[in-house]
Amino acid sequence: MANASRTVHSTAIAATLEEEIVTGRLNAGSRLDEASLTKRFGVSRTPVREALHTLVSRSLAERIPFRGVIVVDTTPERVEQMFEAMGEMEALCGRLASERMKMRERTQLEEYVSRLGAISAQGDAEGYEIANAQFHELIYAGAHNKDLEEVSTALRLKLAPFRKSQLRSTERMHRSNEEHAVIVAAILDRDPEGAARALRRHLVSAAREVLRGLREGTGQTAEKGLKGD
Repeated sequence: MANASRTVHSTAIAATLEEEIVTGRLNAGSRLDEASLTKRFGVSRTPVREALHTLVSRSLAERIPFRGVIVVDTTPERVEQMFEAMGEMEALCGRLASERMKMRERTQLEEYVSRLGAISAQGDAEGYEIANAQFHELIYAGAHNKDLEEVSTALRLKLAPFRKSQLRSTERMHRSNEEHAVIVAAILDRDPEGAARALRRHLVSAAREVLRGLREGTGQTAEKGLKGD
């Protein structure tokens, strides 16, 4: 029970710090001091250390000798690069999944479109975020390539903090699930190129929403390099 409680604490602490970094409340170069965070969250050092490890693993912070854990400068250009990589990884997953998915997996994927539609109609952003991640994980698993699945999941976790605000919009949730329907149709039709193209466009669409918000905060112009085909 103690380990489970510690995990909940570390997850909650990491989520709070992630949001503060992404929204700019914690500036690049800020030192994340263990003692201060322990006092702030009212926990022992262990869950704080685990939370900091999570931030480092997601490239939101780095551990510097003799300085500790420091918030990194995550520029819009860096986020754009991550989305570009994610788009290509998901396109490959979709291409393979369209050829390799079992019938049970295809049925499950189709059911998720209906489930996500119901969640978006309720305006449940948190529920949509969870189900959306599960939908994409089904495609990763459906590629039946363990290494590709692991790399795709890890990169998706890195992008997760930046996507939270994007999926809080009811309009974006609805549009996102319309894109899901196109992806699933291509996979069910066993159309590798159609599935790859639909997933790439889906990630480009998500990236534009996120980058618009980031660049409005820095006064930069719209994204330059993202392409859907």
